[in-house]
Amino acid sequence: MKKLFGTDGIRGEAGKYPLDGATVRAVGRSLAAHFRAGLGREPRILTGRDTRESGSWIESEFHAGAREAGGTCESAAVITTPGVAFLTVVNGFDAGVVISASHNPFQDNGIKVFTSSGKKLDEVAERAVEKGIGEGLGTGDAVGASEPDASRAEAFAASYAEYLVGEFGDRSLSGIRMVIDCANGAASHIAPTLFARLGAEVSVINHSPDGRNINAGCGSMHLEGLREAVLAGGADLGVAFDGDADRALFVDSRGEVVDGDGVLWIMSSYLSAHGLLAKPLIVATVMSNIGLELALRGRGIELVRADVGDRYVLEELLRTGASVGGEQSGHVIFPHRSLVGDGMLTALYVLEAMHEQGLSLAEMLEGFTRYPQTLVNVRVSEKRPFSEVSEIAAAVAEVESMVEGKGRLLLRYSGTENLARVMIEGEDQSEIESLARSLADTIGKSLG
Repeated sequence: MKKLFGTDGIRGEAGKYPLDGATVRAVGRSLAAHFRAGLGREPRILTGRDTRESGSWIESEFHAGAREAGGTCESAAVITTPGVAFLTVVNGFDAGVVISASHNPFQDNGIKVFTSSGKKLDEVAERAVEKGIGEGLGTGDAVGASEPDASRAEAFAASYAEYLVGEFGDRSLSGIRMVIDCANGAASHIAPTLFARLGAEVSVINHSPDGRNINAGCGSMHLEGLREAVLAGGADLGVAFDGDADRALFVDSRGEVVDGDGVLWIMSSYLSAHGLLAKPLIVATVMSNIGLELALRGRGIELVRADVGDRYVLEELLRTGASVGGEQSGHVIFPHRSLVGDGMLTALYVLEAMHEQGLSLAEMLEGFTRYPQTLVNVRVSEKRPFSEVSEIAAAVAEVESMVEGKGRLLLRYSGTENLARVMIEGEDQSEIESLARSLADTIGKSLG
């Protein structure tokens, strides 16, 4: 069976393998069978989805397959990925399944699975489920794909919202003017109410999903609109979520972007000042700016780098016992609260730090100097090891020699798309951009 699970579950174009109806049903059947074998009883599964037009039929097909294997399913309907993870744990479900492709366009969708601990399904279990999918395609009793049981959806959403409010304690956001970009995604009906309830003066953009406008020129992948809204409205800050709201990026009052590296600096400084860093280290990824590493080192905090992907960040967090970790993309994990990134929780913690210290978002970044960095994506038709392609290996060696001692090169494949990612850091922006384009061209000619 071809490997279906990537770094963030199964993902692809909705309606096409592996997200065609028959395969989705086989996924539900195999997953329920896997949990039933391990538990010795019928598994209870909670599902939730973002706002893509394909989400409802994919959820229905998944439920049908799970029922064929003896599973019982409930739906939280449209809700964030971290919302599903939270609800899975607190309601005693054996698995939580999210129908989402996160920051991808509406044509795509995906299936990601959480266990009763709130962690994503491990790789051993993924391989077992994949084997079951292959064996189960075209089999089963063809149970009708009726509407999922969403009778408790409103209660589920309310429970998750109460949890977030509780995390902010008795503080108030009174006096804070903020703009929220919901990416026309799963946060659209939760985030505006949440932050207004806590006292903020809220302006909301991109919160009218129609099934096709999720992430379309908005959200954490497209911050231009948020920046314009913050500047036009004189807001103190803006926050943008992605389609399933497991990540958050910020814009300060000057219109400057604060990415995940900035959030890690803010939160590590805040937690350290309050004696809340379990250890003097945080977890980032190989993509995080070298400026973050140097700034943290100046405060006696070690930066541990993981591979790209929240799965690998979490593994390092649990291995090291660190209190916070995350990615530049805004996917930040606080393992003492949740084992999955939660964009709204991240925003609340950043606002808490601002509120307590009486500082603006820009002021909280003082001490962190970002090195020039550029990232170029190039589409490839295959993912051969770069060292095995002589033209690429030679180009890599040349770039590394040019940035040695004053920057770094990181070359990797995307875990979810057929892309090679070229990231270079250095002292001069124009130089590193030129080097990245040149290397990307070589990769495109060799593997495109």
